[in-house]
Amino acid sequence: MRSAPTDGQGSGTAQQVRLIGKPGCHLCDEARMVVAAECRRAGVPLSEVSILDDADLHARYWDQIPVVEVDGEQVEALRVDAARLRARLRPGRRRRLLW
Repeated sequence: MRSAPTDGQGSGTAQQVRLIGKPGCHLCDEARMVVAAECRRAGVPLSEVSILDDADLHARYWDQIPVVEVDGEQVEALRVDAARLRARLRPGRRRRLLW
């Protein structure tokens, strides 16, 4: 059995990535390729949801899709930056103290 990746904060819970988009959206198709590759690399599960299936998501994101959330926090919109997402998903990622 494989152990779940941690969230980098020491809690032992697996990170969750959600791609919010809609069918027929070319930016969503491009984002899906990038996000899926980075999730595979990090061993993090990816879920997808369409704004067409959720009125709240439609109202919130119709003009921003694709949107990427990590652990419920929006981290990307419109264009996905692979390097930024990779850094966010890096196992054991910790914030450095600056003092």
